[in-house]
Amino acid sequence: MASFYIQNFGCRATQADGAALERQFEERGLARASAPGQSEIVVLNTCTVTASADQDARAAIRRIRRENPDCQIVVTGCYAQRAPEEIASLPGVSRVIGNSHKHRLADIVVASHQRAVVAGIPPPDFVPLSSLMPEAPGEIFVSDIFAHTELLAAPVFDAAVLRTNNDRTRPNLKIQDGCDNRCSFCVIPFVRGQSRSLPLHRILSEVSGLVNSGYREVVISGINLGRWGRDFDRPLRFETVVHEILGQTSLEKLRISSVEPMDWSDELIRTMANSPRIAKHAHVPLQSGSDRVLRSMHRKYRPWHYREKLEKIRAAMPTAAIGADVMVGFPGESEVDFEETRQLIEELPFTYLHVFTYSSRPGTPSAEMPDLVPVQIARERNRILRDLAAAKKQAFMQSFLGKTVEAITLNVFDGKSTEALTDNYLKLRLEGQLEANRWVKARVEQVEAGALLGVALPA
Repeated sequence: MASFYIQNFGCRATQADGAALERQFEERGLARASAPGQSEIVVLNTCTVTASADQDARAAIRRIRRENPDCQIVVTGCYAQRAPEEIASLPGVSRVIGNSHKHRLADIVVASHQRAVVAGIPPPDFVPLSSLMPEAPGEIFVSDIFAHTELLAAPVFDAAVLRTNNDRTRPNLKIQDGCDNRCSFCVIPFVRGQSRSLPLHRILSEVSGLVNSGYREVVISGINLGRWGRDFDRPLRFETVVHEILGQTSLEKLRISSVEPMDWSDELIRTMANSPRIAKHAHVPLQSGSDRVLRSMHRKYRPWHYREKLEKIRAAMPTAAIGADVMVGFPGESEVDFEETRQLIEELPFTYLHVFTYSSRPGTPSAEMPDLVPVQIARERNRILRDLAAAKKQAFMQSFLGKTVEAITLNVFDGKSTEALTDNYLKLRLEGQLEANRWVKARVEQVEAGALLGVALPA
């Protein structure tokens, strides 16, 4: 039996794609290896949102080729879709399979093994492509992503917990892929294609299956999650899938991943606020607080629209986690633009931020824009916003001292305490060893090293 190993890079959607690929290989009788060095097939499921993401993938290819020269290295994902020839030319790469063909990846890889056997090449259980064509460039399987209608779907489990069935918690289910927006800095529409949604019956089936397997919290995610259902012949709104999961399954807790500002409707906010079965956690991408920069980014909201959404969320859910993605160093971002971003962030009720420095992506409109921000200035702006975010997070955590919180237990931390995650997305360490995947009420006694410290209360 041939063995495979999948290494995922990047966002939750990529992690979910990797889980679907694992399912494909296992359904075809291949065995999952525990490390790249022990596998006959290594699949690198790549990201390309920044230049450093590309560099990470290339470094992984070099490392795996050095440590396991006889394995097949198959590169898939967003980097594979964007630059297949570049990747195929790298030594050790057997195949480049873009997002356009990712749904067929296992069949493509398994078929190559069968062809080798038919050709009479005496393999062990699997023939390394490197032994057949040591100097040949990798095969390429890439086509027009905008003609692609498939959507890989399989739950992926929290990477923070141990990979055993009893310790897995908080599975992530991708229900939407692709994006119809055209933000000037973003390459994602060109590597993931148009927005497409997992049918409602498939979502309910997957969630029910997870519930029946004992999972108590499920995270739903997508590339542009709030656009779920808009591509159906009879369009549906994102609120529909939220209502249906609550109404048609017995899931104890639903957590909603990132949703763009335009899709935070009053109904969605009201539903989240009123249901104890939805985690009080809102991630609302910002990117910039400057109206001029938002227009240059081709974002579909203005700073005052964004402020209005966040104030509504905070008013409806006073203890909710509220986070955002923010970019610094976008071409032409002046000191005035940056100060507008910093001031907006300071004034709004954020509890955490993901701060990124602009990275030029080939083929995007921003790659041709003048007035690049010097690297040192962009790094300093990044540091300023990270420090501001850290202060806001610390103040948010301090507000829970002496209070009772609800959390789901994850895995044992350092042998003395149990790691958990609160309903509103704060790390919590509880005294003693508690069973994973259990809802607990806890009293918060300290804040230390970016986490709450507390004691579980009697059930």
